[in-house]
Amino acid sequence: MMRENNKGTLIRDLTQGSVTKLLLVFSFPLMCSNLLQTVYNMVDMVVIGQFVGKEGLSAVSIGGDILHFLTFLVMGLANAGQVILSQYIGAGNRDRVKGTIGTMFTATLFCAVVLFIICLFGLDPLLRLLNTPEEAFESAHRYGMTCVYGIFFIYGYNLVSAILRGMGDSKHPFIFVAVATVVNLVLDLVFVAGLKMGAFGAAFATVIGQGVSFIWAIAYLYRRRDDFGFDFRLSSFKPDGEILPKLIKLGFPMILQSAAINFSMMFVNSYINAYGVVACAVTGIGNKLASITAVITNALSTAGSSMVGQNLGAERYDRIPKIIGVSLVIDMVFALLLSALTILFPREIFGLFDQDPEVLDMAMTYVPVAVLLFIGFGMRSPLFALINGSGNARLNLVVGMMDGVICRIGLAMLLGLVFDMGIMGFWLGNAFAGYMPFVIGGVYFITGKWKTHKLIK
Repeated sequence: MMRENNKGTLIRDLTQGSVTKLLLVFSFPLMCSNLLQTVYNMVDMVVIGQFVGKEGLSAVSIGGDILHFLTFLVMGLANAGQVILSQYIGAGNRDRVKGTIGTMFTATLFCAVVLFIICLFGLDPLLRLLNTPEEAFESAHRYGMTCVYGIFFIYGYNLVSAILRGMGDSKHPFIFVAVATVVNLVLDLVFVAGLKMGAFGAAFATVIGQGVSFIWAIAYLYRRRDDFGFDFRLSSFKPDGEILPKLIKLGFPMILQSAAINFSMMFVNSYINAYGVVACAVTGIGNKLASITAVITNALSTAGSSMVGQNLGAERYDRIPKIIGVSLVIDMVFALLLSALTILFPREIFGLFDQDPEVLDMAMTYVPVAVLLFIGFGMRSPLFALINGSGNARLNLVVGMMDGVICRIGLAMLLGLVFDMGIMGFWLGNAFAGYMPFVIGGVYFITGKWKTHKLIK
């Protein structure tokens, strides 16, 4: 059994302070964690851009897309498990926590093994489908394959972090990613700048950093096994017959949602990649800049999801609108600030990654797209917190299909090919699709149907 003073106390704490205060307190470590993850991901781009050039940036950009795609299974399972944990804790049902954790571990390991086998044989065909430029193909292959071998570390870290966040502990995931960031930064400089290992060195540094982070995280969970109510005995990893269907019911649509969005991004990027290494480099830099916005928005979305889940479990519906409103205000302030900086100092910002004149010239045309991406992140994040926190699997799937397949691919094809806008059309199609979760989530919020949607009884 878990101790009563465990970190999962968002319900009780909310009675002692404002929604804004608690949301910021809980999300601050997540913001720091996401900031470090952003630095962690951007380090590869900056070091490769400065020491290898646009061919290396192109390889890391495409390899990074593949790495991001590989996480769609674990992110769906982790987010679903986090929601289930938060609702059980909110309802005071601690007995189900152990079964939830064990089921999450087993399901995640199974998915990692399956995806590892698929990627061993499917990486090169995928790179061809993405129209990887020939001059960057070998580096992209080595980057992607190295990440495939590190998939168990990636999945393990995300799993343990989701377990801790579901219980209301956002501090330790921040510590774990801080360790990974420092290791990655040091090894990037050693492997890429010092040993001239190129894109492979960047990927190798990433995998080692994630491995160290995962080992540290699992050791922490094991040391605190009495507090968390999970004893790590072999029998405890057996999937729970009541919880597994819940995990699949919520996780599968989340997986499909993530897969649809990531697939659509890769599909659109395959057209962008056909424009050459300069276009790949600019798109990769633009995506990294957009990830800066995600530092705030994803943290607030994750924190808000746990708060929504626990308050729904406790049937405190009056707090939900406050959580959504506060998140939206904070997200938009940050998105607008980053937009202003990008408009005022575009060459300086893009130049941090690469000083190549061709890259910088094309980057100037990308600035309006970057602003649309920033604002889109800010607007959709609070509604994702509502959808995920309520555990609405069906709506998650609708969001994924509308955002990924219909809007992103449809708009990109319409603007890029039918209206003959070229690469700008593909960029804009990708950016406009990001507003669909705000529209769908907004309707869900206004109707109030989230008040009657809970995974647990």
